[in-house]
Amino acid sequence: MSQDKYKDIRPYMGEEESAALSRIAAHPILKDISSFLFPGKSSEDLKNLIASLKSVSEFQSKVMLYAIKKIVNDTSKELTYSGLGTISVPKQRLLVSNHRDIMLDSAIIQVILHINDLPTSEMAVGDNLVTDPFMEDVARSNKMIKVIRSGNSRDIYKSSLLLSEYIRESITSCNSSVWIAQRNGRTKDGLDLTEQGLLKMLDMSGSGVFAEDFDKLSITPVSISYEYEPCDFLKARELYISKRTKYKKSPGEDLNSILTGIMQFKGNIHIHFCNPITRAELEHCSTLDKNEKFKKLAEIIDERIYQSYRIWKTNMMAYDIINSSNKYFGEYTQEELNDFKQYCELKIAGFDGDKDEIMEIFLSIYSNPVIRAVSK
Repeated sequence: MSQDKYKDIRPYMGEEESAALSRIAAHPILKDISSFLFPGKSSEDLKNLIASLKSVSEFQSKVMLYAIKKIVNDTSKELTYSGLGTISVPKQRLLVSNHRDIMLDSAIIQVILHINDLPTSEMAVGDNLVTDPFMEDVARSNKMIKVIRSGNSRDIYKSSLLLSEYIRESITSCNSSVWIAQRNGRTKDGLDLTEQGLLKMLDMSGSGVFAEDFDKLSITPVSISYEYEPCDFLKARELYISKRTKYKKSPGEDLNSILTGIMQFKGNIHIHFCNPITRAELEHCSTLDKNEKFKKLAEIIDERIYQSYRIWKTNMMAYDIINSSNKYFGEYTQEELNDFKQYCELKIAGFDGDKDEIMEIFLSIYSNPVIRAVSK
């Protein structure tokens, strides 16, 4: 792989790794990070640890994986996962998951891979999340691929082609598996849908033979289910505003969402590694008209994710509340229902707007996965 061609978007390599780790170790914000990860210990310990590291793999295994495990332990009841047999075959693949949390979706997947002695993947992340040099150093020292989303239409085309080529080359050269979200931006309404634009981007680097090109990527859908939706109120608020005007992010909003997703209680978390998209399915897609090919492939990925999505009590309670029903009452207790109602009320308590409408939007984030499951 040509280092120069992909230098601005790929994870750090070679001499770049130790240089970035030295910058991370010297950054003053590390003191605050240390107090969170290692309460009661001197920040010099973390600084010295990072300064001693020489590679991305060392940074992942000795710092980042520990950090994510701590976040999961501190902010969730239990992390479970299934379907690992699907990816136990030594093969590079494209992991395509639904997208509910900016950082944790891909990070938790890396923890699962690591504790099961499977190679971690590279992760495609939007450049809007790495505008700060320190954040970029941390991200690209953690196998991040930078997805460039800014610029005019010509710039976006060129960056999309470069990303497509990089992903394909990484996988087909057996360099690394890659994780990418099924859509640009997190699911806000609880309905996980794969964007056709993502699939068209991946197709840009192919030979023009649809089934063969996508088969080489070994697309493996991954379904991520949180009992308590990360940034649930922030998502509801965005949807509320978007119904009235074009939503514009405020300065620092992405960072706030990252921190909220990290710190918010998530209850139970379940991740399922679905069966890969088969050559037969791709051959069927290839018989359709151009746009219909991508639409059908997106539907197949979505079906895999929804079939494996874990429906929690929070989802069922939200469905019953919003529909004034007791359809799922046997799955939860009155006490649990009262606690969930209180949780919802507390979440929207400070909202300056139509409380009934924001509550309906908030509940729909939780109830929509149930509606989608029932419709299937």
